[in-house]
Amino acid sequence: MKIETLAVHAGYTVDPATGAVAAPIYLSTTFERDVDGGYSRGHMYTRNSNPNRQMLEAGIAALEGGAAAAAFGSGMAAATAIFQSLSPRDHVLAHTDAYYGVTRVLHDIFDPWKLQVSSIDMADLGAVKNAVRPNTKLIWTETPSNPLLKIVDLKAIGEIARNAGALSACDNTWSPVIQRPFDLGIDIILHSTTKYFGGHCDVLGGVLVAREETEFFNRVRSIQYSAGAVPSPFDCWLVLRGMRTVPWRIRAHSENALKIANHLAAHHAIERVHYPGLPNHSGHEIARKQMTMFGGMMSIVVKGGRKPAMAVAAATKLFIRATSLGGVESLIEHRASIEGPGTSSPEGLLRLSIGLENADDLIEDLDQALG
Repeated sequence: MKIETLAVHAGYTVDPATGAVAAPIYLSTTFERDVDGGYSRGHMYTRNSNPNRQMLEAGIAALEGGAAAAAFGSGMAAATAIFQSLSPRDHVLAHTDAYYGVTRVLHDIFDPWKLQVSSIDMADLGAVKNAVRPNTKLIWTETPSNPLLKIVDLKAIGEIARNAGALSACDNTWSPVIQRPFDLGIDIILHSTTKYFGGHCDVLGGVLVAREETEFFNRVRSIQYSAGAVPSPFDCWLVLRGMRTVPWRIRAHSENALKIANHLAAHHAIERVHYPGLPNHSGHEIARKQMTMFGGMMSIVVKGGRKPAMAVAAATKLFIRATSLGGVESLIEHRASIEGPGTSSPEGLLRLSIGLENADDLIEDLDQALG
């Protein structure tokens, strides 16, 4: 099946009890045992499994071309489960320009837990190779990165990890459908399903997808059950509903973003546009090879630093000042003030999540805000 067809049908079956085409929401926290004490109908307790979560995991695993998936209550819960599945004194290579929440949890929680973490620029493959240690167990990457949209060569990272006997993981939140990490040799994919999978800024969630069923991923599933950071049945239902349209939405997000990026690249008030679809982007050629489109996210650096950037965000009429991304509405945020002390984001940088409005209207809004 082509990806659009798969997105509509993966994880879905007509309800056998009623014939309902839309999946029911199974709110029950517990399930009846058989007379012999077993659970022949497959579910015991919702922290362990639930029909809606089962459908969601099967659907996203199929969409990504993976063997198994584990859904969580947030993207950060999913990321944390990967690190919890490692052992103290294991070594992790992480991208310097990764989502700041991942960097924070690695250093604030897992450093004291004795997980060894090295943060490097993964666009520099030589630096990645040199940073590998005998105890390296995981190479964690994100491409395009947040918020500078650096591009990482996933095929090369997967090869480095295999040669080191380590796992490779890619946060693919910004690029569902348009980037296929498993095809490039990556072992585990993360999505914050809050973003493009949900697609409407109304549901929180995360998911890990494994290319193969492994002992490591069984450990992830064990943590999912034991720690209990699972999504509610209704959240699973919402994310799976969003998945059905994600190929069409990400295409429109990407088309809008490319048009806006080209316009802003020539704007007198803009110092720089970070968008891999622009030919002058340092990672453009790699992005062109490993992505079918360039996504709906970009960052712009406003000339003059923090004060002019904050003024632009305050002056937009259609762009909403809010954190998050992947919804139908366009969002704008001053990233340095969100991340706080220690941020690597330039003071003049604004991160834009390009929505599904008409691109010309969004351009007009940015033009008037930029003066």
